[in-house]
Amino acid sequence: MTEKRKIKVLVVDDSAMVRRTLTELLSSDPEIEVMATAADPFIAADRMKEDIPDVITVDIEMPRMDGISFLQKVMTQHPIPIVICSSVAENGSDNALRAMECGAVDIIEKPRMGTQQFLMESKIRICDAVKAAAKVKVAPLKSGCPFPEKKLSADVVLEKPIRNQVIRTTDKIVMVGASTGGTEALRVFLEAFPVDSPGIVIVLHMPEQFTRAYSERLNTLCKIDVKEAENGDSVLRGRALIAKGNHHMILKRNGAKYFVEVKEGPLVSRHRPSVDVLFRSAARYAGRNAIGVILTGMGDDGAKGMLEMKETGAFNIAQDQATSVVFGMPHEAIKLGATDSVCPLEDIAPLVLKKSREY
Repeated sequence: MTEKRKIKVLVVDDSAMVRRTLTELLSSDPEIEVMATAADPFIAADRMKEDIPDVITVDIEMPRMDGISFLQKVMTQHPIPIVICSSVAENGSDNALRAMECGAVDIIEKPRMGTQQFLMESKIRICDAVKAAAKVKVAPLKSGCPFPEKKLSADVVLEKPIRNQVIRTTDKIVMVGASTGGTEALRVFLEAFPVDSPGIVIVLHMPEQFTRAYSERLNTLCKIDVKEAENGDSVLRGRALIAKGNHHMILKRNGAKYFVEVKEGPLVSRHRPSVDVLFRSAARYAGRNAIGVILTGMGDDGAKGMLEMKETGAFNIAQDQATSVVFGMPHEAIKLGATDSVCPLEDIAPLVLKKSREY
Protein backbone atom coordinates (compact mmCIF):
# COMPACT_ATOMS: atom_id res chain seq x y z
CA MET A 1 0.00 0.00 0.00
CA THR A 2 1.44 3.37 -1.05
CA GLU A 3 1.96 5.80 1.83
CA LYS A 4 0.10 9.08 1.42
CA ARG A 5 2.40 11.98 0.57
CA LYS A 6 2.67 14.54 3.33
CA ILE A 7 1.87 18.23 2.85
CA LYS A 8 5.19 20.08 2.58
CA VAL A 9 5.22 23.40 4.46
CA LEU A 10 7.71 26.26 4.38
CA VAL A 11 7.59 28.39 7.55
CA VAL A 12 8.72 32.02 7.11
CA ASP A 13 9.05 34.18 10.24
CA ASP A 14 11.80 36.38 11.65
CA SER A 15 11.27 35.00 15.17
CA ALA A 16 13.27 31.85 15.91
CA MET A 17 10.83 30.96 18.69
CA VAL A 18 7.82 31.21 16.35
CA ARG A 19 9.61 29.13 13.69
CA ARG A 20 10.41 26.46 16.28
CA THR A 21 6.90 26.43 17.77
CA LEU A 22 5.20 26.30 14.37
CA THR A 23 7.51 23.49 13.31
CA GLU A 24 6.67 21.48 16.43
CA LEU A 25 2.92 22.00 16.09
CA LEU A 26 2.80 21.24 12.36
CA SER A 27 5.17 18.28 12.52
CA SER A 28 3.05 16.64 15.21
CA ASP A 29 0.36 16.09 12.57
CA PRO A 30 1.07 12.90 10.58
CA GLU A 31 -0.21 14.52 7.37
CA ILE A 32 2.19 17.49 7.48
CA GLU A 33 5.94 17.86 7.02
CA VAL A 34 7.86 21.11 7.61
CA MET A 35 10.33 20.95 4.72
CA ALA A 36 12.20 24.11 5.77
CA THR A 37 12.05 27.34 7.76
CA ALA A 38 13.30 30.81 6.84
CA ALA A 39 13.94 34.00 8.81
CA ASP A 40 13.00 36.26 5.89
CA PRO A 41 11.65 36.08 2.31
CA PHE A 42 15.13 36.07 0.73
CA ILE A 43 16.12 32.95 2.65
CA ALA A 44 12.72 31.49 1.78
CA ALA A 45 13.42 32.07 -1.91
CA ASP A 46 16.69 30.12 -1.58
CA ARG A 47 14.86 27.25 0.15
CA MET A 48 12.34 27.17 -2.70
CA LYS A 49 15.13 26.69 -5.23
CA GLU A 50 15.82 23.33 -3.58
CA ASP A 51 12.20 22.19 -3.18
CA ILE A 52 8.75 23.68 -3.81
CA PRO A 53 6.42 23.62 -0.82
CA ASP A 54 2.72 22.82 -0.99
CA VAL A 55 1.92 25.60 1.50
CA ILE A 56 3.81 28.59 2.91
CA THR A 57 3.10 30.22 6.27
CA VAL A 58 4.40 33.78 6.42
CA ASP A 59 4.48 36.65 8.91
CA ILE A 60 3.49 40.16 7.79
CA GLU A 61 6.30 42.20 9.34
CA MET A 62 9.80 40.91 8.58
CA PRO A 63 13.24 42.42 7.84
CA ARG A 64 14.46 43.08 4.27
CA MET A 65 11.04 42.36 2.72
CA ASP A 66 7.58 42.45 4.30
CA GLY A 67 5.18 39.56 4.01
CA ILE A 68 2.80 41.30 1.61
CA SER A 69 5.56 42.07 -0.89
CA PHE A 70 6.72 38.45 -0.64
CA LEU A 71 3.14 37.27 -1.16
CA GLN A 72 2.76 39.41 -4.27
CA LYS A 73 6.00 38.07 -5.75
CA VAL A 74 5.05 34.45 -5.08
CA MET A 75 1.52 34.86 -6.44
CA THR A 76 2.83 36.60 -9.55
CA GLN A 77 5.73 34.27 -10.34
CA HIS A 78 4.85 30.84 -8.91
CA PRO A 79 1.45 30.75 -7.15
CA ILE A 80 1.53 28.67 -3.96
CA PRO A 81 -1.14 28.64 -1.22
CA ILE A 82 -0.02 31.06 1.48
CA VAL A 83 -1.35 31.25 5.04
CA ILE A 84 -0.75 34.50 6.91
CA CYS A 85 0.60 33.85 10.41
CA SER A 86 0.14 37.09 12.30
CA SER A 87 -0.18 38.35 15.84
CA VAL A 88 -3.57 39.55 16.97
CA ALA A 89 -2.33 43.10 17.45
CA GLU A 90 -5.01 45.48 16.21
CA ASN A 91 -2.54 47.51 14.17
CA GLY A 92 -1.69 44.43 12.13
CA SER A 93 -5.24 43.60 11.18
CA ASP A 94 -5.46 45.86 8.14
CA ASN A 95 -2.21 44.50 6.70
CA ALA A 96 -3.35 40.91 7.20
CA LEU A 97 -6.65 41.63 5.45
CA ARG A 98 -4.78 43.37 2.64
CA ALA A 99 -2.72 40.20 2.28
CA MET A 100 -5.93 38.20 1.89
CA GLU A 101 -6.97 40.54 -0.90
CA CYS A 102 -3.60 39.89 -2.57
CA GLY A 103 -4.20 36.15 -2.66
CA ALA A 104 -3.45 34.70 0.78
CA VAL A 105 -5.68 31.74 1.56
CA ASP A 106 -6.21 32.19 5.31
CA ILE A 107 -5.16 34.03 8.46
CA ILE A 108 -4.01 32.23 11.60
CA GLU A 109 -2.90 33.61 14.93
CA LYS A 110 0.76 33.22 15.84
CA PRO A 111 1.26 30.50 18.44
CA ARG A 112 2.49 31.76 21.77
CA MET A 113 3.16 30.36 25.20
CA GLY A 114 0.04 29.44 27.13
CA THR A 115 -1.83 26.63 28.81
CA GLN A 116 -1.89 23.09 27.46
CA GLN A 117 -5.47 23.72 26.31
CA PHE A 118 -4.39 26.87 24.43
CA LEU A 119 -1.56 25.05 22.65
CA MET A 120 -3.87 22.18 21.75
CA GLU A 121 -6.37 24.61 20.21
CA SER A 122 -3.55 26.44 18.40
CA LYS A 123 -2.44 23.15 16.90
CA ILE A 124 -5.95 22.36 15.69
CA ARG A 125 -6.40 25.76 14.04
CA ILE A 126 -2.93 25.88 12.47
CA CYS A 127 -2.94 22.32 11.13
CA ASP A 128 -6.47 22.64 9.77
CA ALA A 129 -5.58 25.92 8.04
CA VAL A 130 -2.57 24.30 6.35
CA LYS A 131 -4.59 21.26 5.26
CA ALA A 132 -7.29 23.51 3.83
CA ALA A 133 -4.71 25.64 2.02
CA ALA A 134 -3.15 22.54 0.45
CA LYS A 135 -6.48 21.84 -1.27
CA VAL A 136 -6.72 25.30 -2.82
CA LYS A 137 -5.81 25.86 -6.45
CA VAL A 138 -4.38 29.35 -6.42
CA ALA A 139 -4.33 31.52 -9.51
CA PRO A 140 -1.59 34.00 -10.50
CA LEU A 141 -2.16 37.56 -9.27
CA LYS A 142 -3.42 40.19 -12.25
CA SER A 143 4.24 21.22 21.04
CA GLY A 144 3.21 17.81 20.49
CA CYS A 145 -0.25 18.23 22.01
CA PRO A 146 -2.58 15.51 20.70
CA PHE A 147 -5.83 16.29 18.93
CA PRO A 148 -8.86 15.91 21.19
CA GLU A 149 -10.03 12.31 21.14
CA LYS A 150 -13.60 13.47 20.62
CA LYS A 151 -14.71 16.21 18.21
CA LEU A 152 -17.29 18.15 20.19
CA SER A 153 -20.72 18.92 18.79
CA ALA A 154 -23.00 21.89 19.39
CA ASP A 155 -24.46 19.95 22.36
CA VAL A 156 -21.74 21.43 24.58
CA VAL A 157 -23.09 24.95 23.96
CA LEU A 158 -26.81 24.61 23.21
CA GLU A 159 -29.48 21.93 23.46
CA LYS A 160 -30.90 20.42 20.29
CA PRO A 161 -34.06 22.19 19.04
CA ILE A 162 -37.57 20.73 19.15
CA ARG A 163 -39.38 20.59 15.81
CA ASN A 164 -42.25 23.00 15.11
CA GLN A 165 -41.74 25.02 18.28
CA VAL A 166 -41.19 28.33 16.43
CA ILE A 167 -44.07 30.56 15.34
CA ARG A 168 -43.78 31.98 11.83
CA THR A 169 -43.14 35.73 11.66
CA THR A 170 -43.21 38.17 8.77
CA ASP A 171 -39.46 38.90 8.81
CA LYS A 172 -36.99 36.26 7.65
CA ILE A 173 -33.43 36.19 8.96
CA VAL A 174 -30.36 34.82 7.18
CA MET A 175 -27.77 32.57 8.84
CA VAL A 176 -24.40 32.24 7.08
CA GLY A 177 -21.35 30.03 7.69
CA ALA A 178 -17.98 30.18 5.88
CA SER A 179 -14.33 29.25 6.31
CA THR A 180 -11.42 28.96 3.85
CA GLY A 181 -12.06 31.38 0.98
CA GLY A 182 -14.86 32.95 2.97
CA THR A 183 -13.45 36.47 3.25
CA GLU A 184 -13.86 37.04 -0.48
CA ALA A 185 -17.05 34.97 -0.79
CA LEU A 186 -18.73 37.00 1.95
CA ARG A 187 -17.74 40.25 0.25
CA VAL A 188 -19.39 39.13 -3.00
CA PHE A 189 -22.43 37.83 -1.11
CA LEU A 190 -22.98 40.91 1.07
CA GLU A 191 -22.34 43.49 -1.65
CA ALA A 192 -25.39 42.14 -3.50
CA PHE A 193 -27.87 43.08 -0.74
CA PRO A 194 -29.96 46.28 -0.81
CA VAL A 195 -30.43 48.46 2.28
CA ASP A 196 -33.80 46.87 3.11
CA SER A 197 -32.48 43.31 3.07
CA PRO A 198 -33.34 40.83 5.84
CA GLY A 199 -31.07 40.72 8.89
CA ILE A 200 -27.97 38.56 8.40
CA VAL A 201 -25.92 36.71 11.05
CA ILE A 202 -22.52 35.29 10.05
CA VAL A 203 -19.90 32.94 11.43
CA LEU A 204 -16.56 33.10 9.61
CA HIS A 205 -13.56 31.13 10.86
CA MET A 206 -11.16 34.00 11.52
CA PRO A 207 -8.88 34.87 14.48
CA GLU A 208 -9.94 37.29 17.21
CA GLN A 209 -9.30 41.00 16.46
CA PHE A 210 -9.26 40.43 12.68
CA THR A 211 -13.04 40.11 12.62
CA ARG A 212 -13.48 43.73 13.70
CA ALA A 213 -11.19 45.11 10.99
CA TYR A 214 -12.77 42.78 8.43
CA SER A 215 -16.28 43.89 9.40
CA GLU A 216 -15.30 47.56 9.22
CA ARG A 217 -13.85 47.05 5.76
CA LEU A 218 -17.00 45.31 4.51
CA ASN A 219 -19.07 48.11 6.00
CA THR A 220 -17.36 50.56 3.65
CA LEU A 221 -18.10 48.36 0.62
CA CYS A 222 -21.70 47.26 1.23
CA LYS A 223 -25.05 49.04 1.08
CA ILE A 224 -26.08 47.32 4.31
CA ASP A 225 -24.44 47.94 7.68
CA VAL A 226 -21.81 45.36 8.63
CA LYS A 227 -20.39 45.09 12.13
CA GLU A 228 -18.61 42.71 14.46
CA ALA A 229 -21.30 41.33 16.74
CA GLU A 230 -21.47 42.43 20.36
CA ASN A 231 -23.43 40.63 23.03
CA GLY A 232 -27.09 41.68 22.86
CA ASP A 233 -26.94 43.18 19.33
CA SER A 234 -30.32 43.11 17.60
CA VAL A 235 -30.75 41.37 14.25
CA LEU A 236 -32.19 44.14 12.10
CA ARG A 237 -33.14 44.63 8.47
CA GLY A 238 -30.24 46.11 6.53
CA ARG A 239 -27.63 44.85 9.02
CA ALA A 240 -25.12 41.98 9.00
CA LEU A 241 -23.51 40.80 12.23
CA ILE A 242 -20.21 38.89 12.03
CA ALA A 243 -19.21 36.69 14.97
CA LYS A 244 -16.22 37.88 16.97
CA GLY A 245 -13.20 35.65 16.50
CA ASN A 246 -12.62 33.08 19.25
CA HIS A 247 -16.22 33.45 20.52
CA HIS A 248 -19.34 31.45 19.75
CA MET A 249 -22.42 33.35 18.59
CA ILE A 250 -25.98 32.24 19.35
CA LEU A 251 -29.21 33.58 17.91
CA LYS A 252 -31.82 34.34 20.57
CA ARG A 253 -35.40 35.61 20.44
CA ASN A 254 -37.52 37.88 22.61
CA GLY A 255 -41.08 37.97 21.30
CA ALA A 256 -40.80 38.79 17.58
CA LYS A 257 -37.35 40.36 18.01
CA TYR A 258 -34.07 38.52 17.38
CA PHE A 259 -30.74 39.28 18.99
CA VAL A 260 -27.37 37.55 19.38
CA GLU A 261 -25.50 36.26 22.39
CA VAL A 262 -21.69 36.25 22.19
CA LYS A 263 -20.10 33.74 24.53
CA GLU A 264 -17.02 31.66 25.26
CA GLY A 265 -16.93 27.87 25.24
CA PRO A 266 -14.99 24.87 23.92
CA LEU A 267 -14.15 24.31 20.26
CA VAL A 268 -17.17 22.86 18.46
CA SER A 269 -16.55 20.95 15.23
CA ARG A 270 -12.91 22.05 15.80
CA HIS A 271 -13.83 25.75 15.68
CA ARG A 272 -14.73 28.74 17.83
CA PRO A 273 -16.86 30.42 16.57
CA SER A 274 -18.65 27.39 15.19
CA VAL A 275 -21.17 27.42 12.37
CA ASP A 276 -22.88 24.41 13.95
CA VAL A 277 -23.55 26.42 17.11
CA LEU A 278 -25.04 29.34 15.15
CA PHE A 279 -27.15 27.08 12.93
CA ARG A 280 -28.45 25.08 15.90
CA SER A 281 -29.53 28.28 17.60
CA ALA A 282 -31.31 29.31 14.38
CA ALA A 283 -33.12 25.97 14.33
CA ARG A 284 -34.08 26.43 17.98
CA TYR A 285 -35.20 30.05 17.91
CA ALA A 286 -36.04 30.87 14.26
CA GLY A 287 -37.02 27.61 12.55
CA ARG A 288 -39.05 28.33 9.40
CA ASN A 289 -38.25 32.05 9.72
CA ALA A 290 -34.61 31.36 8.84
CA ILE A 291 -32.70 30.98 5.60
CA GLY A 292 -29.41 29.11 5.91
CA VAL A 293 -26.38 29.70 3.68
CA ILE A 294 -23.18 27.65 3.79
CA LEU A 295 -20.22 28.93 1.80
CA THR A 296 -16.72 27.76 0.89
CA GLY A 297 -14.64 26.12 3.62
CA MET A 298 -12.80 22.98 4.65
CA GLY A 299 -14.26 20.42 7.03
CA ASP A 300 -17.83 19.76 8.13
CA ASP A 301 -18.63 22.61 10.51
CA GLY A 302 -22.20 23.70 9.87
CA ALA A 303 -23.48 20.55 8.13
CA LYS A 304 -25.27 19.06 11.17
CA GLY A 305 -26.57 22.43 12.29
CA MET A 306 -27.92 23.10 8.80
CA LEU A 307 -29.75 19.77 8.85
CA GLU A 308 -31.36 20.79 12.15
CA MET A 309 -32.41 24.05 10.52
CA LYS A 310 -34.02 22.17 7.65
CA GLU A 311 -35.82 19.85 10.05
CA THR A 312 -37.40 22.89 11.73
CA GLY A 313 -38.54 24.44 8.43
CA ALA A 314 -35.66 26.64 7.23
CA PHE A 315 -34.73 26.98 3.56
CA ASN A 316 -31.03 26.19 3.05
CA ILE A 317 -28.58 27.08 0.29
CA ALA A 318 -25.06 25.77 -0.38
CA GLN A 319 -22.38 27.31 -2.58
CA ASP A 320 -21.51 25.06 -5.51
CA GLN A 321 -18.17 23.34 -6.11
CA ALA A 322 -17.18 25.41 -9.13
CA THR A 323 -17.17 28.70 -7.21
CA SER A 324 -15.93 27.35 -3.84
CA VAL A 325 -12.26 27.77 -2.91
CA VAL A 326 -12.63 24.56 -0.85
CA PHE A 327 -15.80 22.51 -1.36
CA GLY A 328 -15.71 20.94 2.09
CA MET A 329 -18.40 22.53 4.24
CA PRO A 330 -20.97 22.87 1.43
CA HIS A 331 -20.32 19.31 0.27
CA GLU A 332 -20.83 17.88 3.77
CA ALA A 333 -24.13 19.72 4.13
CA ILE A 334 -25.28 18.48 0.72
CA LYS A 335 -24.30 14.89 1.61
CA LEU A 336 -26.43 15.07 4.76
CA GLY A 337 -29.43 16.21 2.76
CA ALA A 338 -29.44 19.51 4.63
CA THR A 339 -29.73 21.79 1.60
CA ASP A 340 -32.63 22.82 -0.63
CA SER A 341 -30.55 24.50 -3.34
CA VAL A 342 -26.94 24.47 -4.58
CA CYS A 343 -25.90 27.64 -6.41
CA PRO A 344 -22.90 29.51 -7.80
CA LEU A 345 -21.78 32.22 -5.38
CA GLU A 346 -23.20 35.09 -7.43
CA ASP A 347 -26.68 33.50 -7.47
CA ILE A 348 -27.02 32.97 -3.71
CA ALA A 349 -27.93 36.54 -2.63
CA PRO A 350 -30.69 36.89 -5.28
CA LEU A 351 -32.15 33.55 -4.17
CA VAL A 352 -32.01 34.63 -0.51
CA LEU A 353 -33.89 37.83 -1.38
CA LYS A 354 -36.49 35.87 -3.34
CA LYS A 355 -37.07 33.36 -0.51
CA SER A 356 -37.19 36.16 2.09
CA ARG A 357 -40.28 37.57 0.36
CA GLU A 358 -42.14 34.25 0.58
CA TYR A 359 -44.35 33.58 3.59
